[in-house]
Amino acid sequence: MSDKWDNRFIELAKHISTWSKDPSTKVGCVVVGEDREIRSTGFNGFPRGIEDDSSRLSDRSQKYPLICHAEENAIMHAARIGVSLKGSMAYVTWPPCSRCTRSLIQAGIEEVVFPADLSIPERWNEDFDIAMSMMKEAGVRVRQV
Repeated sequence: MSDKWDNRFIELAKHISTWSKDPSTKVGCVVVGEDREIRSTGFNGFPRGIEDDSSRLSDRSQKYPLICHAEENAIMHAARIGVSLKGSMAYVTWPPCSRCTRSLIQAGIEEVVFPADLSIPERWNEDFDIAMSMMKEAGVRVRQV
């Protein structure tokens, strides 16, 4: 894809990330097909029907078991409405964690694109290294823009 389209989809993912109610990290994902059609979107948040109250969102011990990451939400939304993501590209505002990487690979995502100008907290470095290694081994292209 051209830089123009990469920037459009990254900016859209950033906009979608603002829909998250998570007070610490807001992540957005846009999954795009081969003709630049948007196949699905997602942001990090609790599953449907689970209340987004601030006490749960601000307490990591309560939040982490409940929260769906943006990539997972995009994949699950596509499954819910019967849209295949095979052969698609995922634009995300944050590098995928190892958990989301498993899902992206299994969904058939062929390329993952995320911003180059991110400051990643040290606590995530090991997991992101694992995720990058998984994508490389599975043949998923990774680009930073």
